[in-house]
Amino acid sequence: MRQNHMRLPTAGGLYHWEFEKNGKPLRVRVEGQVTFNLQAERIDAALSGFGIACIPEDRVQDYIKSGELIQVLQDWCSSFPGYYLYYPSRKQHPPAFALMIDALRYSE
Repeated sequence: MRQNHMRLPTAGGLYHWEFEKNGKPLRVRVEGQVTFNLQAERIDAALSGFGIACIPEDRVQDYIKSGELIQVLQDWCSSFPGYYLYYPSRKQHPPAFALMIDALRYSE
């Protein structure tokens, strides 16, 4: 079955899809007709039946539960440790920024 794979740009190229099987990492450069800048665009395209998208599971859990999307290559997907926030090291941050950091740190 021929399938369209959705790609995501990164600085200086295209994001490789990352897999893991039996503890061995595998990076795959997918070929696709379309490149999306936003994750929401890839989700919309997948929901429309455009093709296969590589999206963090927490972003599409509701669609998986409802049956609108199905997971493929589950046994090749590594666990996702979470997101990281990088910001300049300063002793004092604006209060709004400090609140955002706390919200991200303690959210589920």
